[in-house]
Amino acid sequence: MPIAITPDFDGQTVVTTFEMTPGTCSDVLEHLTDAYEQVIRHQPGFLGGAIHVNDAQTRISTYSRWQKRGDFQAMLRTPEMRERNRVIAGMCARFEPVMYEVAAVY
Repeated sequence: MPIAITPDFDGQTVVTTFEMTPGTCSDVLEHLTDAYEQVIRHQPGFLGGAIHVNDAQTRISTYSRWQKRGDFQAMLRTPEMRERNRVIAGMCARFEPVMYEVAAVY
């Protein structure tokens, strides 16, 4: 189901950026895809998400939507995601999740 971006959304939007070398991009993408397939999309409050890779294969961005901020935070605290995030972070130069609110849609 497509994610509708609307200014009246009262849940939590999270954009996470991962920076890596082109040589590790495929590995990071594989781990992220597996995390979404096996864990993240099954968590309470998860509404949808997407994974984006830049042309140079030096950055991956994920976009996810949650019913509320606490749902995203609870997912991060699960033992499985803590372990998965340690592995993913070890392959990246930087790994930064940022919570956003929709300010405008065009």
